[in-house]
Amino acid sequence: FSTDDVGRPKLEAAKERLQGINPNVHIDLFAETFNASNAREIAAGYDVVIDGTDNFPTRYLSNDVCVWLRIPNVYGSILRFEGQVGVFAPHLGVPCYRCMSPVPPKPGLVPSCAEGGVLGVLPGLIGTMQALEAIKLITGIGEPLLGRLMHVDTLSMRFRPFKLRRDPECPV
Repeated sequence: FSTDDVGRPKLEAAKERLQGINPNVHIDLFAETFNASNAREIAAGYDVVIDGTDNFPTRYLSNDVCVWLRIPNVYGSILRFEGQVGVFAPHLGVPCYRCMSPVPPKPGLVPSCAEGGVLGVLPGLIGTMQALEAIKLITGIGEPLLGRLMHVDTLSMRFRPFKLRRDPECPV
């Protein structure tokens, strides 16, 4: 976004910017909040969901809808100087987000980005990694982070993969 976008809805500004880069791209806008009453309808028909949510209730809802609809969920998370990226897809034989973290943390236990802060370039780095994972899934090239979580520590510039296991008692 730029200073010209101040006061404009982010959806409209983002769509205009993306179509300025590629006028052939089709963009669906959903101005409503992603919630339990509309999540299935919004996600249905897509090949991949890229989860860039910033709160736990929406993150868990995104996961659950992806599991129910059998859609890969490209997860990303950031806080302070660290980030994580992974691909959850039980229908492809790998864990879902709830296998890794069955229940949300209690409110106030984990600071929000507003409370804890985020290194300004981190959303771009993690978002780019998520986009790359989606491209790999859609095109069938490379080795997506299926069943793996990539932890990024930008202070030491270390990328550390973790293997994830399915939880046989996963609540989803």
